[in-house]
Amino acid sequence: MKIRKAVIPAAGFGTRLFPATKAIKKELFPIIDKDGRAKPVIQIIVEEAISAGIEEIGIIVQTSDRLLFEDFFKSPPKPELLQKLSPQNQEYSQYLQDLGSKVTILTQDTQEGYGHAVFCARDWVNNEPFLLMLGDHIYASDTENSCTAQVLEIYNLVNQNTIGLTTMPAEIIYKAGCVTGTWQQNSLLNLTQVYEKPSIEYARQYLRVERIPEDEFLCIFGLYALSPKLFDFLEEHIKNNIRDRGEFQLTSALESLRQVEGMTGYIVKGRCFDTGMPDAYLQTMIDFRGKHS
Repeated sequence: MKIRKAVIPAAGFGTRLFPATKAIKKELFPIIDKDGRAKPVIQIIVEEAISAGIEEIGIIVQTSDRLLFEDFFKSPPKPELLQKLSPQNQEYSQYLQDLGSKVTILTQDTQEGYGHAVFCARDWVNNEPFLLMLGDHIYASDTENSCTAQVLEIYNLVNQNTIGLTTMPAEIIYKAGCVTGTWQQNSLLNLTQVYEKPSIEYARQYLRVERIPEDEFLCIFGLYALSPKLFDFLEEHIKNNIRDRGEFQLTSALESLRQVEGMTGYIVKGRCFDTGMPDAYLQTMIDFRGKHS
């Protein structure tokens, strides 16, 4: 079944970007895109999804932020403000409306972790396979195909849960979800374990992957093409209060999904830019446009 829908959780508090996030949601922080426009992070993610053929996008936000996101994607500027815009920007305002027509704002009433946020999209996804993207990461491809298009292409090829991967040095894997597996003929990985934030010791013992340099590991890139079965495992965790570090995590549900349905890993030809931490956001501001120009 073709993937038509993308889910973007954007309901976090942005604690690592405090106090700026007291004034503005981290998903609305500006990035200068390749076309020289200042865009909020969330717009760049939505455009990435649509450029890869996604037809509908569900953005999960805190209930109190719903109007903020709806206003950006759904409301034109007031007539007096619209008149002050250049003809090109008036036209662009209409483009934003068209973009917004593909967006549905979903809500997470209580913030109980990334897995819980994803679960809030269950009814909207409506038993279809879907694309999952992070709300604070943007992507730049090394090829003609966008990073998202690459992951969807592999999903269509293998007809199985597919997650984008990247290599990371051992010293930063404690921040990431990591995987291990065995190589298939076409440079894809048949995943045998998905593990959240491993210690270096654990990774060296259990997460080594052939052909990957020593003390580098395969970590989750932030793009996932997934079966709706994922929601069953998230529901099980929520009903039985199975938490990790106090929250309902995505990775443990991904591992359950892998065990039941199998999962393919694909090393994305491109870069993932984090906008969720001060240093990373600053570096993204510098590197993202340079990568595109």
